Amino acid sequence: MAVSSSASSSLLRAASSYSRTRFFHSSFRNLSPSSPSLLNHQRSLASAAVRSFHCSPRWSHRLDWRSPFSLRAQIRAVNPVIERLERKFSTMAAEHPFKAVLTSLPKPGGGEFGKFYSLPALNDPRIDKLPYSIRILLESAVRNCDNFQVKKEDVEKIIDWQNTSPKQVEIPFKPARVLLQDFTGVPAVVDLACMRDAMHKLGSDTNKINPLVPVDLVIDHSVQVDVTRSENAVQANMELEFQRNKERFSFLKWGSTAFHNMLVVPPGSGIVHQVNLEYLGRVVFNTDGMLYPDSVVGTDSHTTMIDGLGVAGWGVGGIEAEAAMLGQPMSMVLPGVVGFKLSGKLRNGVTATDLVLTVTQILRKHGVVGKFVEFYGDGMSELSLADRATIANMSPEYGATMGFFPVDHVTLQYLKLTGRSDGTVAMIESYLRANKMFVDYNEPQQERVYSSYLELNLAEVEPCISGPKRPHDRVPLREMKSDWNSCLNNKAGFKGFAVPKEAQDKVAKFSFHGQPAELRHGSVVIAAITSCTNTSNPSVMLGAGLVAKKACELGLQVKPWIKTSLAPGSGVVTKYLLQSGLQEYLNKQGFHIVGYGCTTCIGNSGELDESVASAISENDIVASAVLSGNRNFEGRVHALTRANYLASPPLVVAYALAGTVDIDFDKEPIGAGKDGKSVYFKDIWPSTEEIAEAVQSSVLPEMFKSTYEAITKGNPMWNQLSVPSSTMYSWDPKSTYIHEPPYFKNITMEPPGAHGVKDAYCLLNFGDSITTDHISPAGSIHKDSPAAKFLLDHGVERKDFNSYGSRRGNDEVMARGTFANIRLVNKLLNGEVGPKTVHVPTGEKLYVFDAAMRYKDAGYDTIVLAGAEYGSGSSRDWAAKGPMLLGVKAVIAKSFERIHRSNLVGMGIIPLCFKSGEDADTLGLTGHERYTIDLPSKITDIRPGQDVTVTTDNGKSFTCTVRFDTEVELAYFNNGGILPYVIRNLIKQ
Repeated sequence: MAVSSSASSSLLRAASSYSRTRFFHSSFRNLSPSSPSLLNHQRSLASAAVRSFHCSPRWSHRLDWRSPFSLRAQIRAVNPVIERLERKFSTMAAEHPFKAVLTSLPKPGGGEFGKFYSLPALNDPRIDKLPYSIRILLESAVRNCDNFQVKKEDVEKIIDWQNTSPKQVEIPFKPARVLLQDFTGVPAVVDLACMRDAMHKLGSDTNKINPLVPVDLVIDHSVQVDVTRSENAVQANMELEFQRNKERFSFLKWGSTAFHNMLVVPPGSGIVHQVNLEYLGRVVFNTDGMLYPDSVVGTDSHTTMIDGLGVAGWGVGGIEAEAAMLGQPMSMVLPGVVGFKLSGKLRNGVTATDLVLTVTQILRKHGVVGKFVEFYGDGMSELSLADRATIANMSPEYGATMGFFPVDHVTLQYLKLTGRSDGTVAMIESYLRANKMFVDYNEPQQERVYSSYLELNLAEVEPCISGPKRPHDRVPLREMKSDWNSCLNNKAGFKGFAVPKEAQDKVAKFSFHGQPAELRHGSVVIAAITSCTNTSNPSVMLGAGLVAKKACELGLQVKPWIKTSLAPGSGVVTKYLLQSGLQEYLNKQGFHIVGYGCTTCIGNSGELDESVASAISENDIVASAVLSGNRNFEGRVHALTRANYLASPPLVVAYALAGTVDIDFDKEPIGAGKDGKSVYFKDIWPSTEEIAEAVQSSVLPEMFKSTYEAITKGNPMWNQLSVPSSTMYSWDPKSTYIHEPPYFKNITMEPPGAHGVKDAYCLLNFGDSITTDHISPAGSIHKDSPAAKFLLDHGVERKDFNSYGSRRGNDEVMARGTFANIRLVNKLLNGEVGPKTVHVPTGEKLYVFDAAMRYKDAGYDTIVLAGAEYGSGSSRDWAAKGPMLLGVKAVIAKSFERIHRSNLVGMGIIPLCFKSGEDADTLGLTGHERYTIDLPSKITDIRPGQDVTVTTDNGKSFTCTVRFDTEVELAYFNNGGILPYVIRNLIKQ
């Protein structure tokens, strides 16, 4: 391909100008020629040249990593000038601080797989005792060390992990890739588009806003369970999905072309975490001959599922992910690692879901927030990869950053099962063995050091479910009936509904499509096999099919008014359910496939039949949902199901058949069979051997290959979406889905600096366990809410409201949806439940949004008071963006969930912790006071974790700890948030 001399000289001038910046010199002079960090910068420069001269179509990272095509070859194909620049960069990059440990990895038959930074070559005995999860952080630091973003001192901190981790030491981490789903992906792409606008306003190069690492976005959170119990449910629900979300999907499709290195997996492909596990996960990258471990951060808290594959991954806020995309190292506190030893074997009839609910309870009790959990021991050989992924998935529920399973032979077998080539698997094993990251249980084990130790004999696990309102409230199945009755009697709370004795036997009779029906407290109205937690696991999915089959054969039938659904995590599930012949029986029990995505678990459960909804509402019935998900917080699954239980897929079918959670499966029959005899739980429950036989005969490698060969081809509805070719987004002011946010409206190159809070009003006063669902709900938009009023005023009919989750690209809707959960308990309302608060100056009871706007319009700042575990649940950046838009300047809590705390910092909100043993109640705070936070005005005078004084207008004074945990977080705060910080840094480069 020929390029004009003027184009060539322009390119060289651009490269020369680029090379004069401090970042260029600091980044390049110490990098290896094959370093992925160098390649990222080469890629950025090359793509900028391509965009400038329109010489070539856009290129992005390739999904088919099994047979990668050299990125350098693509660069060279663009222009020989690029090749000469690359040689120059390689010369400049000769002095990597750890170049001495850059080692060749030979192939068994001759030649080499590539080169890698060898941890054994560091010749430091401390490395042999490091947990495997910490070794991944170490390798990243060694490989990316440039003495600018990552320094040699950072490498030493990680090597000395045993001594440094208890000291809250800060390290940088550069993940290999970023993972998004559409609920969090849409606002991320909105922010990137808005950042391009900000760069333009500041007179800088908008093309600097481009991902420098591979970004995968899987559209899986938009499908709702509108149509059930139908062979046509998948198609019907997808059509409704596209009707509601066409604008969002078009925007994401635009993003996949406007931004380089971004791949969008179309709707209907599966749940992001299962697609990640079965397909996107590399385990080991081979980027142009440089080998390094796969690692990922994702904008969904359950990104941790990939830890079951031996890939280090965890959830971060969307704003953190955006910074990682743009080349910013993630600043993190070097974590402690809990060693969790597994021994023994699961008993007959016990599922992986039972195991994960048990592990969740143990770890929650132990306390693992901010820590890694690493599993090891003889019991590992008894756990399939899918079982491990189930445990890893629930990391947010037990509070850990990761639940990590190092790569071993089970991992390699799974990679082959899911269609990874023999050559790729051989490369993965060779690299991990050579770099001491592979566990071979056939060899003597080197003792590793952990921060603390736990142990579980798998034989002690028993069948259980979890609820009715929190995932770590495990209930053994044998105790379920008594626990349910206790919940009815207990005062309102996590384990109580306070139903008066005289009302506990109430029966609500109604007509369901012409036939008599009735509901009682505990009646199941939603039974959903859903969520990434379980649908990736063939043993529990086929187990559910076997329960349905046995029930059909005995003559049991799920009541027609129970809303049943099956939402597989990938097309592979459908293939093996059909292969086994069990889908037929699931259909007969009402568990038709409704779509491929995250449905009931995130509140996309759709409407209940009007007759059922009326029976619940008019009779104040405590109705139940049973789902195979990972979240069951109040108000999340459905507004009308006050009791929500997490259970394995087979148990979901069993409870659907029973029709109630008020049952003792050991003693009471599920129902009467076709011969009139009672049918008990043991009559329909499959043995471990039956399930294993079904898995062995039905789950085949070809299913994975055929499913994922077609995954990026999309579907007719996706392929018909037309999008503009511009790299700058044209905002439509009339859109109620995509709206330009105001974050950078008045941005200048001068940071706003640190600030305290003066005479702020308390917007809300909370107790413990306020989740991101309470702060920023993802489910339905209530008809009387401020968000509903906004949509109606903009011509949107109620039937087209869609959900809060689907409207995360519009700040106007999301600000009004902040603190809009109908189950919100705000102490300012003296026990009244709902999305309202007291406007302190007037005493009026208003919607939270309306009260916040009153304060904001009058020029008053606000704060939030909270208890323990504030911001637990999903990693939801709108739970921080929303309060910022409402004018909240600080949150004072007993403790924070890890991701949410960092998100608050990322949006410029000050997180403060009460001192141990203190909270708003013990200090006598009512929330009617005005609060002044005495924070130094100079950022240099603030230190991570320092104490500050909070005073109130009635003379009270108390000390809090500022939860800026790292120096980098202080820099974010000084800049008014992480995104303004990134913009200013990019402009300086």
